[in-house]
Amino acid sequence: MRQLVSWGAAAAMVFGGVVPYVPQYRDIRRTQNAEGFSTYVCLVLLVANILRILFWFGRRFESPLLWQSIIMIITMLLMLKLCTEVRVSNDLNIKRRSFSAADSKDEEIKAPPKRSYLEKKSDICRGDKTGTYVKGQICYYFLFFSLDFDLNYFWHWSKFTDYVQCVLTFTGVTGYITYLWLDSSLFVETLGFLAVFTEAMLGVPQLYRNYQNRSTEGMSVKMVLMWTSGDTFKTVYFILNQAPLQFSICGLLQVFVDMAILLQVYLYSSYPQKPTSHTIHPASTKAL
Repeated sequence: MRQLVSWGAAAAMVFGGVVPYVPQYRDIRRTQNAEGFSTYVCLVLLVANILRILFWFGRRFESPLLWQSIIMIITMLLMLKLCTEVRVSNDLNIKRRSFSAADSKDEEIKAPPKRSYLEKKSDICRGDKTGTYVKGQICYYFLFFSLDFDLNYFWHWSKFTDYVQCVLTFTGVTGYITYLWLDSSLFVETLGFLAVFTEAMLGVPQLYRNYQNRSTEGMSVKMVLMWTSGDTFKTVYFILNQAPLQFSICGLLQVFVDMAILLQVYLYSSYPQKPTSHTIHPASTKAL
């Protein structure tokens, strides 16, 4: 019986994290409207779970927590796919934005003129928006940031593949850094703290969006209730199973953020407030 309970708790840890997003996913799919939720929730969860997986290589923790991260990453990518499709279909006239300038249809990228080998050889690194040459070797375009990458449009791209590129880039960079510093216990412990602290900030984008709108309309209350119950269960699980201290501390912080969002639901429904006027970016449609 005890073993059965242990298996049940492990299964709840693995799949319980994605359950709160089912009602939100269904609401977005049914209404074809993703305005009520912040895509930055997906960003937070993707970053947190990628870092947690990297932390596992430095300090092995329970397998259910590892599988939870893998399943959560897949779930967030599915949510981003749905919401990107909904946003683009609802805003046909917005300017298309891409993670990489090479994929942008709004900017024309001209190839550098052909030059002789001797000309290339004599060139010193010269930076511009068409290309650079270094000691006879053509440096690939650095248009990633110079042309299309705009922080105002970050995480508001027009294609799902742009989000995938961003996630893969982040995974590659952090994975390489982790590989280099894996023998440092200080680095590993810091990585673990960043992983769980980032996840603890999960509800903050939604908390801030509700504050901006002075309303929780469009947000699934069921989802937040599931957040709260799931985070409470998760925190107790961490404490009972003696998970790394970072997990328990940030789990408690996560519960407090969930409670703050539920407080917003009560306040804004009991005391409706007129939304404050603020500029909505044309590409800033929010979705999970």
